[in-house]
Amino acid sequence: MKLFESAPAFLARQQNLSFDTPEGEGATLDRLAQMGFRQPLAIAAAVRRWRTGQYRALRGEQARDFLHELVPLIIEQFSRGEHPDAGFAAFDKFLAGLRGGGRFLSLLRQNPELFRFIALILGIAPRLADILAQNPHLIDPLIDPSFFGSLPDEAKLETGLARALGEAGSYEAVLDAIRLFGQEHMFLIGARILSGSVSAEQAGEVFARLAGVLIRAVHRIVEQDFTATYGRIRGQETAILALGRLGAKEMTANSDLDLIVIYDFDQKHPNSGGKRPLYGAQYFARLTQRLISALTVQTNYGVLYQVDMRLRPSGRSGPLATQIGGFESYQEREAWTWEHMALTRARVVSGPLEFSARVEAVIHDVLCRKRNAHTIADDVVEMRAAIAAEKGHANPWDLKYAAGGLVDIEFIAQYLQLVHAAAMPEILDTTTARMLEKAARLNVLAAEDAEVLRPAVRLFHDLSQVLRLCLPGAFDPKSASAGVLALLARAADLPDFAALAAHVEETQRQVRECFVRVLGKKAL
Repeated sequence: MKLFESAPAFLARQQNLSFDTPEGEGATLDRLAQMGFRQPLAIAAAVRRWRTGQYRALRGEQARDFLHELVPLIIEQFSRGEHPDAGFAAFDKFLAGLRGGGRFLSLLRQNPELFRFIALILGIAPRLADILAQNPHLIDPLIDPSFFGSLPDEAKLETGLARALGEAGSYEAVLDAIRLFGQEHMFLIGARILSGSVSAEQAGEVFARLAGVLIRAVHRIVEQDFTATYGRIRGQETAILALGRLGAKEMTANSDLDLIVIYDFDQKHPNSGGKRPLYGAQYFARLTQRLISALTVQTNYGVLYQVDMRLRPSGRSGPLATQIGGFESYQEREAWTWEHMALTRARVVSGPLEFSARVEAVIHDVLCRKRNAHTIADDVVEMRAAIAAEKGHANPWDLKYAAGGLVDIEFIAQYLQLVHAAAMPEILDTTTARMLEKAARLNVLAAEDAEVLRPAVRLFHDLSQVLRLCLPGAFDPKSASAGVLALLARAADLPDFAALAAHVEETQRQVRECFVRVLGKKAL
């Protein structure tokens, strides 16, 4: 049954809710508790606050009347959410920050489906709810009919960020502006995911596009600030290399950034020329620390991204930044198979064009080196077993690490690239889905395996996008709300969660069989 089939007055009677007189409060509190609210007193107090017009958006009598009509629908909708009290509190905080309530509440009154969508965001996606509660103006794009049109391209994002940064003065204000811009667009992308109007592939690409724009801005601003103190080294160039989800353009709402900073300079003149000169590698290590801090430090608008530098050459013990010659030498002579697997998802996201091309050429040459297929298969299987021992692989809803999950698919794709790129470099692609298509077209992936793996990677990415928006931790179907279960089923285009659960387990079984066929019986 649709939520808004009943009129508000009928819903109010059905709910047995009355906020008009203290006499009816006892029954109202009992009913709120029955509907799933753990703090009915706080709910009743908030509704009374709305009635008295304490919020700026509710000072007009018409706005209060509109909201009065909507109260039964508001309560009904949030009672269906994962955390009814949290969803209601987020809506209350949103109202408190809203500038003009009359137009907005009138729109909700005329279009209950819009309210249903907003309540879905507030009640089921805590990450998005927090952003919206702090930035009520983000409701405007949701109201705009063009919101569900095309996603922003790189040029539009660059222009919008430049406009936002133009109003910032100090270095700290710039970092705040970058975070605010990032949060606003993460919200809008997330809202599109919940609406079902973008695919996981589109969402992953636009999250990565946004991250690239933000990283380039941070890179530029940090270098400007850094050189004001330490000067520049003759011939210096820096590039930021993305790996993992960002490199593959498969990001979700809470993806970390896997980054490597690569640099070069004129080694005959290794000292910087600023007020506080630094020498060679020390200069770039300090600059990289500034970059990481600018991305991760907590400001008034929170953290932009978490950054993982563990994939840098020499691992955690290695330098934060690597000179291009050292990077090339390490990849050619010392890197393990798993590091070359990671390199299949590497791409430069920030840096001068010519220097970026040099870095990309080094990566291409490393990946196209001739390799022994049996040795690589043994290494891949060994690494998969180590991950299973550390992370477990029995939970089908751990979509990344489950046997037959995303890691299995990604390892197949990376293995195929490492063993075939020498003969057919066109197989290389940082994105798993596209690489599988290439492998099938080049006849290095059997048709029956491609028919399993390509829809499987889409399914797992579709589900992962929803889960990362809606849940702060691991997903447990037994404790998840009906709303989350319904969203997951819709993301997979299946009638209900029971059908989805069966489909996920069968897909993982088939993926695991593909893994064994491609990597050999030792993969069992």
